[in-house]
Amino acid sequence: MSAPLTISYTGPSPLGEDGYRTGLEWNTNSRARARVAEVIAEHRAERTEVVLDAHLRSEWAAHAVRAPGLLAAVQETIGEAVAVENTFLMIKWPGREFRVPWHQDGTNRRMQLDPARSVAAWLAITDATTANGCLQVIPGSHASGYLGNDREASSARRGRALGVQGMSNGPHEHGLWLPLDAGQACLMDVRLLHRSDSNTTAGARIGLNIRYVAPGAIRSSGPHSPSLYPLTGSSW
Repeated sequence: MSAPLTISYTGPSPLGEDGYRTGLEWNTNSRARARVAEVIAEHRAERTEVVLDAHLRSEWAAHAVRAPGLLAAVQETIGEAVAVENTFLMIKWPGREFRVPWHQDGTNRRMQLDPARSVAAWLAITDATTANGCLQVIPGSHASGYLGNDREASSARRGRALGVQGMSNGPHEHGLWLPLDAGQACLMDVRLLHRSDSNTTAGARIGLNIRYVAPGAIRSSGPHSPSLYPLTGSSW
């Protein structure tokens, strides 16, 4: 196994002191909700919780990553040339344990993302509330740079999530909940600490995570060569 990267990008966030931006829309509320039945029907039998590269598997997700208002906000943040590095659809089924530990989207054992050239987006397909597992962030936590991480001790079917070392998997005293209506989205600095709880409601909670990058954003460890999905620009 290759050793974790030791690069740590510091400095101000393109998203300001808090390190995140809300108030964005990737679709209308009604059109976002219209996708819910489709997603549930496709994944109900297996109770799938995480779908990797959703933008390559579902037409609606391919459209979502290039939603005009969302893409414009991404370009304002990291520049005109934008590609998708990764997406994953997360489905929190009712009555099932699915807590996500404190983590940072821009780092793992294979790579780190330059936060001046990358940004994470979270899209609400259903309403995301404190009861069904919306995001909790620690405003300004990006300023600490990338922190040490490790796989959680879990036997969850979805696999073991990568979490920040030394942080308990629970709400933080400085944490802020980010409830979103279906069709809304938020952007986060890729160093921003965030987590979520299990869904305690009677319906599924569905969200789409996206990592956007500009040219030169990725610092790889070892032979890993990410497969990018260019949206704008010609320098790919």
